[in-house]
Amino acid sequence: MATLFRDKAVESIERGALEKYQLTYLRKSVESALKTPFYQKRLKKAGISCADKIKSLEDLDRIPFTVKDDLRESYPRGLLAVDIKDVVRIHTSSGTTGIPTVIYHTQHDLDCWTELVTRSIYACGVRDEDVFQNMMTYGMFTGGLGLHYGAERLGSLVIPSSSGNTQRQLQLMKDFQTTVVHATPSYMFHLATKIGEFGFTLKDLFLKKAFLGAEPYSENTRRKIEDFFKIDVYNSYGLSEMNGPGVAFECVEKNNMHLWEDAYIMEIIHPQTGKRVPDGEEGELVLTTLCRQATPLLRYRTRDLTMIMPDPCPCGRTHRRIFRITGRTDDMMIINGVNVFPSQIEQVIMRVPEVGNNYQICLTREGALDRLTVKVEIYSKLFAGDLSELEKLKAKIRDMLKASIIINPVVELHEPGSLPSFELKSKRVVDLREKL
Repeated sequence: MATLFRDKAVESIERGALEKYQLTYLRKSVESALKTPFYQKRLKKAGISCADKIKSLEDLDRIPFTVKDDLRESYPRGLLAVDIKDVVRIHTSSGTTGIPTVIYHTQHDLDCWTELVTRSIYACGVRDEDVFQNMMTYGMFTGGLGLHYGAERLGSLVIPSSSGNTQRQLQLMKDFQTTVVHATPSYMFHLATKIGEFGFTLKDLFLKKAFLGAEPYSENTRRKIEDFFKIDVYNSYGLSEMNGPGVAFECVEKNNMHLWEDAYIMEIIHPQTGKRVPDGEEGELVLTTLCRQATPLLRYRTRDLTMIMPDPCPCGRTHRRIFRITGRTDDMMIINGVNVFPSQIEQVIMRVPEVGNNYQICLTREGALDRLTVKVEIYSKLFAGDLSELEKLKAKIRDMLKASIIINPVVELHEPGSLPSFELKSKRVVDLREKL
């Protein structure tokens, strides 16, 4: 059993001991936060002038939420809790305002982050004999470097191929017998469509596992990728404000994601009221860092929607699991007064056997009404058949979507390769309403 754990003492810690640990490190995080200009003002206004004011985990409720705009308004150093000479790296993410959010890291912070990633991929069965090809972008984006260092610490052979150049990616996979890849779901679909075009076959590959991230995807998308490549696909969750990948990860059970509670305190709140919801009820994920020195964040509203799974995982880990991210409070589409998430649409269309790997959601306005058009690629052979069959397929997809999202969409069928494809993070939604 010990071989299933990177660190069994930590991963299967008793809940009471874990909560004591969380309280100790919550106080440390508050103490660090009080060294920043932003939190000095925010916490003192809430009556928290020192870490001693935090007597129990229930006192977390006394701490105000932190939101993304707070990070932007504190740019560049308003949330820095250490001397700049102790910082060894920064990561930034851009936003709609043009002002980035910045997260500073000490060497201690990077070491903790790396260990979380190593623990995560170990839980999925990756070992030092694996060859790990990292197809994520490097640089300010945290996905590339996060998994890179985690796999290296585990002892795997790491190929830092980054994103793009699909023919070269496949050649590397063949030549070095890659067993594990890290990529976006859309790029895995892109690889699947290009294998034959570049003269490769599945027999040329030694692939066993894939870690998918950076964009939401449905269980049906996972199954399609698994079925095509004959591999195991693992879901993961991370965000740059919480280091990046390694916040939560599936284990070999592939039954939702363990959120590492020795590094983060998690809450699920109602997006409108801010009140906590019970386990098993969907809400917005809120996270507090416990082991980051340079940029501690307290009760950060991620805008990601999920729920805490109330039952224990058969793997024996005691860190609670969260359900796959179902959407975001800020990527929610409001269509004629109805709230719709892109992931809801994907879940429906990926259940249709005739649908290929690519789709696009287009929003326009006709008069005072919104119009939803869902464009899907279907397999080429279907266009050679009876036109009435295509109309039946359109009607089938339209009816399935209407049953799921209430709205009656327009469905367009497209040949493979006719919709925009993305080697990096895909852009599934095109909203033209404001431009009309």
